[in-house]
Amino acid sequence: MFGINYIKIPPSHYVMQYSGGKLARAGAGLAFFYFKPSTSLVVIPVGSADVPFIFNEISGDFQALTIQGQLTYRIQDPKKLAQLLNYTVNGAPEKYLSDDPQKLPQRLINLLQVQVRAEIQRLHLREVLYASEQVANSVFGKFAGSESLTTLGVELLALSIQAIKPIPEMARALEAEAREELLRRADQAIYDRRNSAVEQERRIKENELSTEIAVEEKKRQIREAKVNADLAVELKEQQVRQSKLNGSIALETERKKLVAAHTENARAEADVQAYAVEASLKAFKGLDPAVLQMLAVQSTDPRLMAGLALKEMAQNAAKIGNLHISPDLLQTLMESRDAKSDGK
Repeated sequence: MFGINYIKIPPSHYVMQYSGGKLARAGAGLAFFYFKPSTSLVVIPVGSADVPFIFNEISGDFQALTIQGQLTYRIQDPKKLAQLLNYTVNGAPEKYLSDDPQKLPQRLINLLQVQVRAEIQRLHLREVLYASEQVANSVFGKFAGSESLTTLGVELLALSIQAIKPIPEMARALEAEAREELLRRADQAIYDRRNSAVEQERRIKENELSTEIAVEEKKRQIREAKVNADLAVELKEQQVRQSKLNGSIALETERKKLVAAHTENARAEADVQAYAVEASLKAFKGLDPAVLQMLAVQSTDPRLMAGLALKEMAQNAAKIGNLHISPDLLQTLMESRDAKSDGK
């Protein structure tokens, strides 16, 4: 009515009222009346805004990439931005008189792409695919403090790179290469597992052989101990036998000495007896044998004398013509022989 309007700005927007070419009031979340014919209202959103982006770049090894992410920012100095872009509204916060508010996100994306391109071109394809977080952190550190954002009065709150993808052909090639690498690793794992099994089997065999060697060594030691014990027993037995033999030899030596002594004594006794007999017979040495015979038979048995007479006659049988022996004499001689036999 009469050109006087009322406007109410939310707290997430910053409003500046220009009247007669001068700034009349400015602030966030204001509500006031104004005279429309002579007033210009500039409303700038100062809350955070998310800007998704996707663009294509080239890696350091000339491979095409698609980079997708999101940029979060807020307007920190609305007055600077109002000097560069037209945020004038027509009686309501969202009714802008130009399309400059839509240009800010694209301008930020263009500035961001320059920073991302510088990082991507430093890396090769394989490195880039695994370096999304690294690239995001590096770009955020450089872009947040850049003069371009300071001039616009914009503060960068967050930057995330959600995906870095190669072209489909290269993705398939990398996938095939990765698959082959995985298969090779699987084969290597199988080989390593088999090799480990063989190694374990070898160690088991070595342990078994070592155990057998140790057992055989113990058996050999036991046999040697038994042999040594047998040798010791045999040595003791030999010593005992040697002692017995030495005792037997000593006994036989003593016996030999005893027999020699007995022999010597017997020889001496025989010599004495022979000397005695020789001495006793020395008196009869010069006598006639007939005389001696007569002396011998004087004290003998008459039957002996009869036998001597018969012997004498036998010696002179050539001179005897006839010899008659009576039965009584023959019986007497036979009885004499039988008596001698009984006496023996």
